[in-house]
Amino acid sequence: MNQQPPIAAIATPVGEGGIAVIRVSGRGAIEKVQSCFKGKELTKADSHTVHFGKIIKKDDRVVDEVLATVFRSPKSYTGEDTVEISCHGGVLVTQAVLETILEQGVRSAEPGEFTQRAFLNGKLDLDQAEAVADLIHAKSIKAVDAAHQQLEGRLGKHIKEFRQQIIDATAMVELELDFIEEDVEFANKEQLRKLLVDVDEEIGRLLDTYETGRLVKDGVKTVFIGRPNAGKSTLLNTLVGSDRAIVTEIAGTTRDTIDADWSYEGLLFKLIDTAGLRETEDVIEAEGVKRSQKAFEQADLVVYLKDLSLPLDSEEREEITRFQKRAVSTPFLLIGTKLDLEDSSHEERIDYDLKISALEEQNIDDLKKLMKQRALENKDYDTSSLLVTSSRHRDALQKARENVQRAIQALDQGMTGDFLSIDLRSALKELGTITGEITNEHVLDSIFSRFCIGK
Repeated sequence: MNQQPPIAAIATPVGEGGIAVIRVSGRGAIEKVQSCFKGKELTKADSHTVHFGKIIKKDDRVVDEVLATVFRSPKSYTGEDTVEISCHGGVLVTQAVLETILEQGVRSAEPGEFTQRAFLNGKLDLDQAEAVADLIHAKSIKAVDAAHQQLEGRLGKHIKEFRQQIIDATAMVELELDFIEEDVEFANKEQLRKLLVDVDEEIGRLLDTYETGRLVKDGVKTVFIGRPNAGKSTLLNTLVGSDRAIVTEIAGTTRDTIDADWSYEGLLFKLIDTAGLRETEDVIEAEGVKRSQKAFEQADLVVYLKDLSLPLDSEEREEITRFQKRAVSTPFLLIGTKLDLEDSSHEERIDYDLKISALEEQNIDDLKKLMKQRALENKDYDTSSLLVTSSRHRDALQKARENVQRAIQALDQGMTGDFLSIDLRSALKELGTITGEITNEHVLDSIFSRFCIGK
C-alpha cells in the first residue's frame, strides 16, 4: 500500500449530536494521534480495536473523552493506517478535537481525499468510488439501490468482462501483424467479428439503461404548467404535505418557479410549480412566464392543469395542443383540477388523463400512480436491473461503442490489422476510464471534488 502523509477531517455532519467522528489516515497516523491521546498505547494496539482515552493539549489540558478505533494497513477504508476518533458531538468540542489532531503535524483533508486514497490503493474501482458519493447524496430509495449496486462492483465487473474480450481480440490482431510477412493468421475473422458484435450489443444494452438510471439518481423533473389559478401551487403543497408554495385567489401570485422534492414509492420527483401562463404587462410576472417556458423545455414529465370550474375556451384548447406537440417524447399529462367545483354544463370535448381536487384530495392517489407510470414509461427497471447512472460513464460507453463499430466496419471492408488495432485500443481506453484502469489527474480531481470533506 502507498501510505501518503497523514490527513484528518470530521467525517460526520457538523452540528449538535450525540457523537461525532474524526478520521485520521496516512503514514504515521497512529503515532500522530498517540501524541495527543492519553490512554492505551495505540501504537501497540491490534487492528480493529477500540480504546477509551482522552484527547489532550500540549499543556495537558483535556479537550474531550473519546473512543479511538485503530485500523492498520492494509485493512482499512483507505488501505493506510487509520484512526477514527469518536468524541461528543457538539460543534465546538468536535472542532477542538480536530484542531488538536492538526497541531500534531497532520494536514486537513480535501473533499473526497479519503476515498481517493482508497481508489489509489486498489481498495475500490473508480466506478465504486463514485458510487460512494452517489450513496451519500441519494434522495430516494431507488437512488440508494442504484448506488449500492454500483458500490458492490456489478457495473465494473460487467465492463471488465467484455473489456477482457477486446483485450484478447487486440492481442490476436497485433500478434498477427508481427508475422505479416509469413502470412500467418492468428485471428479467425468470423469469430472476431462475432465477438465485436456481441460487445457492441452489450454496450448498447447498458446505454439503453442510462435514461432510467438518470431519473433514478437525479429524480424526475416534473413541471406543473397551466393558466393562473389552475391549482398548480395547491397540488404541489398537497403532494409534499406542507405549504411550500403560496396559494391565493389572486391571479399571478406565483411569479417564479418553486421547486420541491417529493418521493413516491422510492422514486424522487423534483416538482416545479410555475407562473401561470398568460399575457401580462407586469415585468416581474412576464419574467416568471419566461421561466415557466424554460422549465417546460427541461422537464422529464409535464403536467398541464386545467381548472374544471371554468369553460375551456379556444385559446386554451390551442395552448394545450401546442404544449402536447412541443413535449414530443416527454411524457405529458392533462389533468383537470378543482373537481369539487366542476361545472357539468361545460361541454369541453377533451380527454383528460385524470380529474382531481387537490384541496379535497380527490383522486390524488391515482394521480401519484399515474405520474410514476408515465415517468418510467418504456423504461424497464427493477431492483435487479444493472443501471448506468453517471453521464461520465455514458459518454465513455458511447465513445467505446463508436470505436468497436468502426473496428467491425474495418473488418468488413477487409482493412489490415493495424487499422483494427487502433480502434480496439481506443475502445479499451474509454472502457478503462470507467473502472479506473486508465485515469488522469484532471478526471480524478473532477470526480472527487463532488465529495464532502471527511469521506
